Amino acid sequence: MFISIIIPNRNGAATIARCLEAAFTSRFEKSFEVVVVDDASSDNSAEIIRRFPCRLIRLARHHGAAGARNAGAAHSRGEMLFFTDADCLLREDTLALAWQALSAYDPRTVAGGTYTPLPCDDSFFSRFQSAFIHYSETKRAADPDYVATHALAIYAETFRRHGGFAEGFLPILEDVEFSHRLRRAGCRLVMDPAIQVRHIFNFTLLRSLRNACVKAMYWALYSLRNRDLFADSGTASHELKASVAAYFIGTLCLGAYFLTAAPAWLGLTFALVAGDLHVNRGLLRGFRAAGGRLFAAAATLYYLFVYPLAVGTGAIGGAALFLARAFRSGNPR
Repeated sequence: MFISIIIPNRNGAATIARCLEAAFTSRFEKSFEVVVVDDASSDNSAEIIRRFPCRLIRLARHHGAAGARNAGAAHSRGEMLFFTDADCLLREDTLALAWQALSAYDPRTVAGGTYTPLPCDDSFFSRFQSAFIHYSETKRAADPDYVATHALAIYAETFRRHGGFAEGFLPILEDVEFSHRLRRAGCRLVMDPAIQVRHIFNFTLLRSLRNACVKAMYWALYSLRNRDLFADSGTASHELKASVAAYFIGTLCLGAYFLTAAPAWLGLTFALVAGDLHVNRGLLRGFRAAGGRLFAAAATLYYLFVYPLAVGTGAIGGAALFLARAFRSGNPR
């Protein structure tokens, strides 16, 4: 089977060389090609990409990730397409594992992978993000709600038959929409936790919170439109939604305690924290498995008492945007 690795690139000069180096060190014994779609970058990405034996497709105007991925698929020759990102590094066995996973099922199957528990860079916030996503995307490996484009394998014929990624949809979540559309059409989604890529996050506190806020905003917008706001969907998990609810309710209870000095409010706050710890016990074990006790302790504090503020703020913004669009159109769909 001939495989096409498809990588969209938008001003990825800081990471694209490492991404391509990793792709070409694959131990996959069969033939493969690398197709990079430069999405109208304004940096020197194209010059870096030309140093590698890959096919470079340059888009004259910005199309977004979905459009770039579709362009890569249109110019690929592989029977199987493997999508990843310009800031992701394939491991030596990633392609082989993706091929094995996809070959085990019928052609209407989409196989996915996830991030390694620890990322390329060693900042606390990058480690938190990689461990959080690894756990969230693999906890329902037998029945994932979506397959993410940082490690997505699909037969080329299946991809084209179903129209590829929706362009002009949202700046992100094209993989979620595509996964849901494929499943409605009778395709099967499978997650193999062994298929992994290492992500280059370079997250600071500000970048971590901004990422959480923006993604939550688009998740809320999409979920309200799709009428599955309370679905257990990867990083938009039941656990995270419960944690956000506990955070905001607990903040109100704590405020009531300071205003009234009634012990019942303080007791309710502690009960909410205890409940949050219990609901998220699997993720907290994932933090420990990824980075040990000290990292797990710090990640737990960040997840319980800081991260939900950004997620909740983004979700409220997404809901407001959904309502504004519905009011303008007169149709919530």
